[in-house]
Amino acid sequence: MEALDIRECGLEGIRKHGDGEITVTGCLGERYIGCGMKEGVLRIKGTPGNALASYLDGGTVLVDGNAQDAAADTMNAGLLAVNGSAGDALAYGMRGGRAYVLGDAGYRAGVHMKAYGERKSILVIGGRTGSFLGEYLAGGIIIVLGLGYEGKDITGYFCGNGMYAGTIYLRTGKVPLNLSDKLVKRNVEEEEKEDILRPIITDFASVFSISARRCLEGGFIAIEADGSKSYSQLYAAV
Repeated sequence: MEALDIRECGLEGIRKHGDGEITVTGCLGERYIGCGMKEGVLRIKGTPGNALASYLDGGTVLVDGNAQDAAADTMNAGLLAVNGSAGDALAYGMRGGRAYVLGDAGYRAGVHMKAYGERKSILVIGGRTGSFLGEYLAGGIIIVLGLGYEGKDITGYFCGNGMYAGTIYLRTGKVPLNLSDKLVKRNVEEEEKEDILRPIITDFASVFSISARRCLEGGFIAIEADGSKSYSQLYAAV
């Protein structure tokens, strides 16, 4: 596995290595790292800048540190795993693949995520998020675990505003503030927890080498669009 210092090689130097496995060191706000990667594994040490792994199309991007805004923007496939926290607009317009953040996320995480047919976008946040989580959600799954925030608010204001498909799962947190009357909140039954949440959360825990048991402890609530009040009939089935 080759190691590159981004201060010496720049983005073009990273791209020239194609679909191999490389480690990039010295990151301090450089933008567009891993954009459109189709194959290979990119390990990043430091703090990558905006638009990390945007349009990711099958590759794997692993960050040992925090990420800034717009990580996984319009991501199609693959895995982005941030062993730290992420800024605003995480997974904006995400269309497929997995985006995992061990720590917290900022505002507008998961806005307008999508799903179609067999392609489903999955966003898991280990800590808490800011306001507007899952705004205009059009499909896929968002899970917020609230690790370290048990019994506290793990989302900000206006969670799920304007969503018309997909599901937001929240663990052991309070009901989000200002939840729209166009949304339905329900407790997750054990069968759904086992069939849907356990495989995703177990994978998340494996990526970061943490306890899956801890991540699954306690109850979950699910937030979905109220079909009788939403505009879901105007969109393709997911």
